[in-house]
Amino acid sequence: MNVRIDELNWGILQCLQANSRESFASIGRKVGLTPPAVAERVKKMEDMGILEGYKAKISHHRVGYQLKAIITLRAFMGKLKPFLEMVRSLEEVLNCYRVTGNENIIMEVVLRDQFHLEKFIDKLIQYGETRTHIILSEVVSYAPIKKRIQTTSLP
Repeated sequence: MNVRIDELNWGILQCLQANSRESFASIGRKVGLTPPAVAERVKKMEDMGILEGYKAKISHHRVGYQLKAIITLRAFMGKLKPFLEMVRSLEEVLNCYRVTGNENIIMEVVLRDQFHLEKFIDKLIQYGETRTHIILSEVVSYAPIKKRIQTTSLP
């Protein structure tokens, strides 16, 4: 469902995407609203499902995960459904997407080292063929969603 978001709400969303802990007073100064008005708009956007939650970004390196990787899986016949049930239990998986194309699954994972990676892949290969891409650096991470571009119909 598409919801029309006005300029003030977009301003609030931009502030929250940059720093979800920013105070309503600070956001209000930036967008021209009082803190209670910002709070009311944020609550409405939460209730509508526009704001889905707030999370902390944690450095995987500083908590002991030296590798970050993208792993794709092309599921064997009859193994996709069991994989989808099992993958939620894997603590290494940060994000998992079911996709179109040659592979069925794309996962973003964190691992302690190459030995951990090897054991992790060993868990996956019973479900399908994997491909692993070690992430060297993040070029774009948690980019904010910008205001939707309005399109016009061509005659």
